[in-house]
Amino acid sequence: MQVTETHADGLKRQYKVVVDKNDIDQRIQDRLNELGQEAQIPGFRKGKAPISLLRQRFGRAVQGEVLEKAVNETSQQALQEQGVQPAGQPQIEVQSFEEGQDLEYTMDMELLPEIEPMDFTQLELERLKVSIPDSEVDQALERLAEQYKGNNPISEDRPAQNGDVVVIDFRGQVDGEEHPALSGEDQYVELGAGQMIGTFEEQLVGASQGEEREVRITFPEDIGNEQFAGKEAVFTVTVKEIREPEPAEVNEELAQKLGSESLDALRQSVREQLQQEYDQLARQRTKRELLDKLAENHTFDVPPSMVEQEFDQIWKQIEQDREQGKLDAEDAEKSEDELKADYRQIAERRVRLGLLLSEVGRENNVEVSQDELNKAVLEEVQRHRGHEREVFEYYQNNPDAVQQLRAPLYEEKTIDFILERANVSEREVTPDQLHKELGDSDESESA
Repeated sequence: MQVTETHADGLKRQYKVVVDKNDIDQRIQDRLNELGQEAQIPGFRKGKAPISLLRQRFGRAVQGEVLEKAVNETSQQALQEQGVQPAGQPQIEVQSFEEGQDLEYTMDMELLPEIEPMDFTQLELERLKVSIPDSEVDQALERLAEQYKGNNPISEDRPAQNGDVVVIDFRGQVDGEEHPALSGEDQYVELGAGQMIGTFEEQLVGASQGEEREVRITFPEDIGNEQFAGKEAVFTVTVKEIREPEPAEVNEELAQKLGSESLDALRQSVREQLQQEYDQLARQRTKRELLDKLAENHTFDVPPSMVEQEFDQIWKQIEQDREQGKLDAEDAEKSEDELKADYRQIAERRVRLGLLLSEVGRENNVEVSQDELNKAVLEEVQRHRGHEREVFEYYQNNPDAVQQLRAPLYEEKTIDFILERANVSEREVTPDQLHKELGDSDESESA
């Protein structure tokens, strides 16, 4: 086999590969012999048919098999001999493949760049440490109490008002047809809480116990159900009972409802939860600072095709946001050419950082264990309350979906590896200061 580099431009390469005709002839001969041992040829005992008859009957099919196998094997061998790593699947074009002649083909590809990570001990980073004031813990407890407050039947005969809980039966129609998905019985609805779509709750304010009302709403276009999207629905609603909320109290009873031994234990649990949330936000800031500095210190070329793929994904989201009126105000003022130029730079940065982190992880044997993957699956299951079984079965039956969870875990472990070697100073801040700094960094990133 002969391998010749015929084109080199940046990371783009083309190689011409020539496989000797004797090698091809031997592959064809060996395959015909294999078929001859199994083929049932009329007039011949099994395995006794002459090679000329086998070539006449199976020759074209065998040539196709040999071509595919020879190209697969020799292309991999050629890559190893040249010591190159393609960024994707090489594009192979057969130039010549005739019986009794050499096999010739070309391979076009983009190479993965050679990456030399910086000395991470030279990085100067800052980690914010949030000190949570008692007042924020108190506010969190009050929000919890609000969620778990009870309600009682109203003590006087009066119409429903905002803040009341009404117990209703309802039947809904779209285009004059009732739908089971739009019906319910004994539903508890807190007026003004925004549980129902549109002005549903607002139209029940002023209703009396036992009253039947017609409620009209229009479903949003992005409701996720094409059958109802953008359409008007008419509900017949019966107000069976009006209940008024009990005052929300932070006390030992609330702690017991939430499974804590005491109010002090609940308070400590809430503080720890808040600390975890703020630590995660602080980590995001540190990670962003780290990625910015990694981007500044690494300027290697990246495969254009990888940038294009990343850009296509970003642009698809931009077009979707634009259609839904969700485009960032600053982006909305730019022309399409300006937007594409900006987001192509972002795509290139993402690809470069992704390749860098992948190389750092590979060089330093960063791995994601099966236990870590299982934990990630469990967290996904817990995020979909009410659908835990379906989500668990989805991951159980889709190994590829589980592997998609590996990438962010691998990235975070690689980030941790770098942070352990960087010089990271700590600074104590309040929750408000953290939010302000996160907001400021968002603005500077978009500028």
